[in-house]
Amino acid sequence: EADLAENSSPGTPILQLRAADLDVGVNGQIEYVFGAATESVRRLLRLDETSGWLSVLHRIDREEVNQLRFTVMARDRGQPPKTDKATVVLNIRDENDNVPTIDIRKIGRIPLRDGVASVAEDVLVDTPIALVQVSDRDQGENGVVTCTVVGDVPFQLKPASEGEGEPQNKRKYFLHTSAPLDYEAVRDYNVVIVAVDSGSPSLSSNNSLLVRVGDTNDNPPVFSQAVLEVSFPENNLPGERVATVVATDADSGKNAEITYSLEASPLSSEAPGGIFSIDPDSGDVSVQAVLDREQRDTYEFQVTARDKGVPSLQGSTTVVVRVADRNDNEPRFMQDVFTFYVKENLQPNSPVGMVTVMDFDKGRNAELSLSIQPGDHDQAAGIFSIENDTGTIFSTVSFDREQQTSYTFKVKAVDGGEPPRSATATVSLFVMDENDNAPTVTFPSNSSYTVLPPSSNMRTVVATVVATDADTGLNADLNYSIIGGNPFKLFEIDPASGVVSLVGKLAPKHYGLHRLVVQVNDSGQPPQSTTALLHVFVNESLSNATVVESQVARSLHTPLAQDIAGDPSYELSKQRLSIVIGVVAGIMTVILLILVVVMARYCRSKSKHGYEAGKKDHEDFFTPQQHDKAKKPKKDKKGKKGKQPLYSSIVTVEASKPNGQRYDSVNEKLSDSPGMGRYRSVNGGPGSPCLARHYKSSSPLPTVQLHPQSPTAGKKHQAVQDLPPANTFVGAGDNISIGSDHCSEYSCQASSKYSKQVRALRPA
Repeated sequence: EADLAENSSPGTPILQLRAADLDVGVNGQIEYVFGAATESVRRLLRLDETSGWLSVLHRIDREEVNQLRFTVMARDRGQPPKTDKATVVLNIRDENDNVPTIDIRKIGRIPLRDGVASVAEDVLVDTPIALVQVSDRDQGENGVVTCTVVGDVPFQLKPASEGEGEPQNKRKYFLHTSAPLDYEAVRDYNVVIVAVDSGSPSLSSNNSLLVRVGDTNDNPPVFSQAVLEVSFPENNLPGERVATVVATDADSGKNAEITYSLEASPLSSEAPGGIFSIDPDSGDVSVQAVLDREQRDTYEFQVTARDKGVPSLQGSTTVVVRVADRNDNEPRFMQDVFTFYVKENLQPNSPVGMVTVMDFDKGRNAELSLSIQPGDHDQAAGIFSIENDTGTIFSTVSFDREQQTSYTFKVKAVDGGEPPRSATATVSLFVMDENDNAPTVTFPSNSSYTVLPPSSNMRTVVATVVATDADTGLNADLNYSIIGGNPFKLFEIDPASGVVSLVGKLAPKHYGLHRLVVQVNDSGQPPQSTTALLHVFVNESLSNATVVESQVARSLHTPLAQDIAGDPSYELSKQRLSIVIGVVAGIMTVILLILVVVMARYCRSKSKHGYEAGKKDHEDFFTPQQHDKAKKPKKDKKGKKGKQPLYSSIVTVEASKPNGQRYDSVNEKLSDSPGMGRYRSVNGGPGSPCLARHYKSSSPLPTVQLHPQSPTAGKKHQAVQDLPPANTFVGAGDNISIGSDHCSEYSCQASSKYSKQVRALRPA
């Protein structure tokens, strides 16, 4: 709320509205716009959308609008935008920009036309001759007006009323005569009236009235009371006397002889002759008809007294007859049946309706007492109450349309007359529906599923979602939509019927369980909604219902934001295949590197020892030697070991178990999942295949050649090479998986040409 001086120049700042948003970025950027604002607000004020500053757009005149009330909305730029609003009350502060206005009007029998008033010379002092109305459109001190008569004239201003509730900026004065008038002395008076307000600086204005004094009879008849009020009971007898009026005349003779007559009051155009009459000599007023206060409670007419002078003078008084009440009417309801419509869920002790009852009598005869009368089934007992003064009906409970749709009861009114009179009316109360019930899905249940063959055609009906709503009308008008679980757009639901149809072609990747998240919304305001799960199992048949049921059970604990649609391993299998191909290529590369390293060592050893003359350059690596036993090392009689051949070391595979222990055999290593193996050169023992027996200790390193004609030439090979006894080769098996699919048949199995058999090493 703020105050603004009227006539403020455009651009004048008024106030700044500020809103806070805890978000950041675009979501925290706030803009300000007018909310509920009239056209005049938008025309007169400007609101900066960014800063929230409210300023003057056009000059505001308080006399046209003294207050502007509107709302300002703050909203962020997020999606969806969030808003808040504030009410702004702008009070326009008055400025002293209006001069007082003076309006002179006719009053009584003094004629006034075109600024000229005709006053008889025999008017009494202090007789009002005109009504002066002074007003100032400003407010407060700026509108407080002081009015005076300027000059030495026999006239003065007097307030028309002494009431404190009279507005300060609107006042009425009577222009009275302050001294006797004499036509023979002064015929015309120019009366100047000046009005000054109390603003700073003050503003003033003036107006003038020309008073012309007329030469008339000096003493007309005069009544002792200008207004005579009389109380007269209703249901009277015709001809009864109501009152007696008396007028006097200061003159004498014929000028003092008075006759009385009835005339219509200036405030009423109805002639009183048909109801009242007056004796022309005595002034007795009688009633000629039976009065009914309920038909009319006040009669007003004028009694005129005329003298018999020439010209004749007259005086008048107003007679007001007020008809006294008698209890001759019973209470009456405006309607025999009152029908009210209330919303359900109304807070207890809230008003639900108002009955209107009246009694044409008055006073105690019209004082009514209202009460609730229970119906035949006592529906209203303890539920409704009524306020005696206003007839407002209150409910002590909150209504639920789904339990009871209507209530019927009676209201009784009793007056306070003697004897008392009463009346009753029927109240029918209908409970209007509120959207307080969310839709209920009756089919399918969240834990159920339906089987859909992959060969199903387009537009095949998969299932029908059935929902009900306990409300009525638009609040029970349901529409269906799929809000999740349909990433492939295979399914579509009819918004009105809830029929779910197949609209996409099924592919192998769609096989499996689909969880459709269906939302059912009603059309109420605000709308209510319910979410249901529809499970569709795409497969030719249902071979294992337990597996499907377990998948459905798992989906019930899966967040709705996560889609369950088809075979989740379909795409994963493609990724795994790509990974396997990459792993195989890597293993083959490692194997080739190992072969290159072995051949390089072999070549260096050969160049060191040389070849014997006449000895074959090539020996069959896979041909067993027939004299292995002769070359085996022996112990002498003294227990000493014989000299070991020069090349007695072989390459063996040794791996560690996960717990740090060693494997007893290669097969044991391969029986486990592929792990990290180690390769090292050790002396051949009883548990390891010894290839040194196939070679002579004095022979140079053999050369291994794979001929195209050999049976194994078309397969993958791994050469096992003896190394010098002083050389130990330790290789890390981090880059080699023994259980890999790339382990060749020859690298994992010893040839039948060996004297000892080695177990086959095949892929795990």
